[in-house]
Order: sequence, then structure tokens, then C-alpha cells
Amino acid sequence: MEKMIEALEAPAPSGLFREARGLFELPRLVLNLPSLARLPHGHGEPVLVVPGYRVGDLTTVLLRNYLRFLGYRVRGIGSKKNLDVPAMLVRVLRRLVSQHRSTGQPVQIVGWSLGGYLAREAARERPDLVSQIITLGTPVIGGPKYTVIVHAMRRRGIDIDAMAAEVALRNQTALTIPVTAIYSRRDAVVAWEACIDRGCANVEHVEVATTHVGLGFSAAVYRIIAERLARGAELAHQP
Repeated sequence: MEKMIEALEAPAPSGLFREARGLFELPRLVLNLPSLARLPHGHGEPVLVVPGYRVGDLTTVLLRNYLRFLGYRVRGIGSKKNLDVPAMLVRVLRRLVSQHRSTGQPVQIVGWSLGGYLAREAARERPDLVSQIITLGTPVIGGPKYTVIVHAMRRRGIDIDAMAAEVALRNQTALTIPVTAIYSRRDAVVAWEACIDRGCANVEHVEVATTHVGLGFSAAVYRIIAERLARGAELAHQP
């Protein structure tokens, strides 16, 4: 494990041009809508969708509308931009409490990139409010250390190693909630190896072939999310 972390490197900014390929997922998504519509439906179970770094709910509109179509009670984070991590974690926890109170059920969370990190940390704080987590391209090792933004953060004099140490410390408290971690080796924003959680027994890793941007619009990703949410809803209703 330690040798794997030592070999990790953040993606180079020069590779970001590859992320434009993620836009090709949109027409593929449209073509796959008929088959996606036939996937198992929910029955009003609560789902929270958390966007990534420096973006807001607008980026998850398609995903949230699709999940509503499937029959889930879906909410976003209610913020235009996802900037301050501690403040956003508080917002996620408040959303969880609100959804749990209004439905009487634990919440399933879908988090994209940083949104997945926030989902994991919220579940670590309040496992009683969460039944399942699905992360999309979420770094679970090092925080921003193995993401493309680390280069800009270092230029600003931010202590990245201290942040990575804090993430490692929090990871010592094992997650008790089932996690599906979706990742891609084509990701030019987050090193895919940083998405692999070898410290938690409840994690299922699923590889897809798209970019980091494409994770939010990929038909393959939507299919995985729909199947995992349906499975989670079924388990939640079992006596």
C-alpha cells in the first residue's frame, strides 16, 4: 500500500485537453436513454447528489433529472459553487438531516469528485443517516495531492502534504457504509490510483472508460448508478 502511494503522481495540466472528449458522452447518453429508462425504478427513496470542486448543482442537472425519472426523491446541494470544504461538509450534513427527517429513511448519496469525498466524510460523521455512497472519480488518497489542481495550490504556497496527512488520519476511521467507487484510467483531473480505497472492506470499485468530465454524463455511469441505487433501495426495504 505504501509503495503504491509513493509511486502516485498528480496528472499534468498538459493532459487537460483530453477532458474535452467527455463532451462526446452527451450524444451517447441521448442514444442510450431508451435502455436507461427501462432500468429498475425507485419508490420515493431519498438520494442526495453532490457536485465537484468549484462547481454547483448546474453540473448535475441531467443526473438528478434522470434519477427523478426513475422515481427517487432527489436533492442537490443547493449551492452555486462548491468552494470551502468544511462549509460544504456542514451543508451536506444538513441536507442529510433534512432528507432523513422528511422521508424517515436513510439517504443514498452520489458524489462527483470532491462531492464523493464530502459524501464519504458525511457518512463517517453520521452513518445513521446514510445507506449507500456512490462516488465518481473521487480521490480517497491524498485529498488534492493527486489531482491536477495541486500544481496551482503549490504555487499559492498551500501545504498539500499537511492536507494529505489530515485525509489519511480521517481514513483511519473506517467507513461502515457500502461504497461503490467508479473511476476511469482516462481521468486527466484525478489520478485514477487515488480513487482506489484499499482501507475499507465495504468498497466495490468499478472501472469505466471516460474522462473526469464524462463521468457526469456517461450512459455507462448512469447505468451503474441506477443499478446500485435500486439494489440499495431493495436492501433498505428488507425486514
